[in-house]
Amino acid sequence: MQRWDRIEAFIEVVRHESFSAAARHLKVSTSHISRLVSQLENQLGVQLLYRTTRQIRLTDAGAIYVEHCRHLFDGLRDAEQALSEQQAKPHGVLKLTSATTFGERYIAPLVNDFQCLHPQLDVHMHFTNRPVELIDEGFDIGIRMGVLRDSSMIARRLCKRREYIVGSQAYFRQATRPHTLSELSQHRCLVGSRPNWLFEVNGQQREVKVTGCWQANSGPALLDATLKGLGIAQLPDYYVAPYLASGELVAVLEPFQHHDTGVWAVYPRHRHLSPKIRQLVDYLVAHIDQVLPNTQWR
Repeated sequence: MQRWDRIEAFIEVVRHESFSAAARHLKVSTSHISRLVSQLENQLGVQLLYRTTRQIRLTDAGAIYVEHCRHLFDGLRDAEQALSEQQAKPHGVLKLTSATTFGERYIAPLVNDFQCLHPQLDVHMHFTNRPVELIDEGFDIGIRMGVLRDSSMIARRLCKRREYIVGSQAYFRQATRPHTLSELSQHRCLVGSRPNWLFEVNGQQREVKVTGCWQANSGPALLDATLKGLGIAQLPDYYVAPYLASGELVAVLEPFQHHDTGVWAVYPRHRHLSPKIRQLVDYLVAHIDQVLPNTQWR
């Protein structure tokens, strides 16, 4: 503890460029500050400051030492502020965006529960399947599916997500089930909001561009077209699980299935993360399993 007191006294003297100002900041006497700095110099065996009646100046050794020690105290202040913020109640306006179906089914109920716990918080939720620029469009949190491409954001994993290539029993009564990715070109592929389907080949991620005579940027519409035998589609587990269990849909190309593309909460990097963002993300991570379907395929 003595060393920390001595270092703190030294840092404050340098910061305020004065023994007396440092003493006022730390609410101790000037002689006490002077004594602590002298004790630190004796302990280190080097002179840290040049002292005159008019000013103080760092020695070369002092300049090196203060640069390293300043980081220690900045880190300590950050830790104290983080603990303070952890206890703070979330407030203000929180804007969240999510893919439509997953957001409406699973994220919105949890956000609503969170707001019941924190009624002082205003929540704005926006559901869309288009890519959203969080910073440019003023969102605090984005719920994103699949493989993340933007490394500038902080990402917290919420749950697993698996993609299935599926077709109906009716479709496969008049079409041969594909066994290789090259056979996709022989099938009616129903295209969703992205033209590339994601697979895993020999442990490596691979994207295959597909085309077809049907396309929509709606997951429910894509599922309905698949159930009605219009073609095959790539859909996530939370869409197809009950239909795979009932046998209405058949999964194909399973050896190439990308087993975990993930669901993520992403938010911009900030040195001090606001309580509303941190606490909501923590809440989503802790409770997402309670709202997801409890089925064997997860």
